[in-house]
Amino acid sequence: MKKPLLIIAIVSLLSGCQTTFEQTEPQQADLLDHASPAQISEALSHAIQEPIEADEPPPVFDDVWERIRYQLSIPVPQNRPVVAERNYYQRHQAYLDRISKRAEPYLYFIVEEVEKREIPIEIALLPIVESAFDPFGYSHRSASGIWQFMPQTGERFDLKQNWWYDGRRDIVQSTRAALDYLTYLHKTLDGDWLNAIAAYNSGEGRVMRAIRKNRKKHLPTDFWSLDLPRETTAYVPKLLALSDLLMRQDEFKVKWNKIINAQVVDTVEVGTQIDLALAAEMAGITLTELYRLNPGFNRWATDPKGPHSLLLPVDKIEQFKTTLANTPMQERLRWQYYTVNKGDSLSVIATKFDTNIGAIRTLNKLDSNIIRVGQQLLVPLSEGELKSEHLPTAVRKVANKTQRSKKLHTVKSGDTLWDISREYDVTIKQLAAWNKLKPSSVLKLGQKLTIYKTQQQNKTAGLQSKERTITYKVRKGDSLARIANKFNVSIKDIVKWNSLAGQKYLQPGQKLKLKVNVQTT
Repeated sequence: MKKPLLIIAIVSLLSGCQTTFEQTEPQQADLLDHASPAQISEALSHAIQEPIEADEPPPVFDDVWERIRYQLSIPVPQNRPVVAERNYYQRHQAYLDRISKRAEPYLYFIVEEVEKREIPIEIALLPIVESAFDPFGYSHRSASGIWQFMPQTGERFDLKQNWWYDGRRDIVQSTRAALDYLTYLHKTLDGDWLNAIAAYNSGEGRVMRAIRKNRKKHLPTDFWSLDLPRETTAYVPKLLALSDLLMRQDEFKVKWNKIINAQVVDTVEVGTQIDLALAAEMAGITLTELYRLNPGFNRWATDPKGPHSLLLPVDKIEQFKTTLANTPMQERLRWQYYTVNKGDSLSVIATKFDTNIGAIRTLNKLDSNIIRVGQQLLVPLSEGELKSEHLPTAVRKVANKTQRSKKLHTVKSGDTLWDISREYDVTIKQLAAWNKLKPSSVLKLGQKLTIYKTQQQNKTAGLQSKERTITYKVRKGDSLARIANKFNVSIKDIVKWNSLAGQKYLQPGQKLKLKVNVQTT
């Protein structure tokens, strides 16, 4: 084994020989043994003053897919399973287009987290195989979210699941849990990433039994040699096929629609339970966009016991924080007074207002479920008739009713309730209710869906999601001119947005706020 470069440099200086790299290790050790402290000190000084040149920094990427492509490292065998899956994806460009559209809000964050763990970047492609980046994807085995966690596995990795919230669909928490799980599997399965990825699909117990079986027979224990379920034997080739298509996109004539390589969303701590319609209004975004970024919430408000964090567009966070700070705690939920009638119970009232008993008890500080006729209760609201005189001042605008227009949508190939809800700026719950469907329903080609749009939604529909403020991290070699050209903005605007007047140079790692049109950049 070769000595570290610093030791070799010391030996070279001590011996005065230019062919030190050809010496054997015993010769190098002998030179060091006979060197005086002064000679070693002088050699160290020269070694420090004349460092070996570091590798060139990685290139700068404007597109997250290109950033992934540059780091792909797992070898892709050109065997029948991989080629078959690659051919399928290659024939379905429309599917890859949908993937890019769905992944747009999440992929940058996922890549950042994968890089922090120093694990293969291919892991960032796993949600394509698992769910096609549909956060409401739901399997026949009850797996949910973009990472398709089973309920028990979610609990194992601290993903909270209750009436209010399902952490398996929370983008931030489920990504953390998935990377924790994959890291654990990699360590458990002797550092083999393909076996770890297979175990993510079928469970570590199933893969470990297959490994033990092969060892008893003195057979190889790599993924391709294991006896695994049919679903798993196709699962790993799917990931490798996607990696191969990304690496050789020009050769296979496929396109990965660009996703801007910059931070466009960030997490904000709210601190208390909050009505999601109110939170959307505070941030200046639609309720659909809020749910798109925070698909873990099951109801109209966050869980009273947390988590109390929201994922929001970075350009909306300052406005949200300012409005939140000026909104009293008691006005962060929609509520109205309800007078208890004969036959009422907390469960009856909770069902009527689409809430739960715990929320009513918490809001009214009740010690038990006992209520009496004529008693006035504060009831959290989610939908239905709202009496504005009983609503908090901060949310009266949310409760105002507007006229609705009816539209019909014909289901196309690949459509899901999630995609359609985003297209029409409505929630999945609304879409399902209007058409008497379950949120997990599979749509049929040509099926007609009814959609109701308010006048306010129609006015704002064309204004959503075009201009965004992003956070861009300066790379080595960047200049104001280069950044301005990259994002189709002016140098003058960059200087103004970041108060750079008088600053001559940008520093690598420096963060800049940029207002860009994400559809054309």
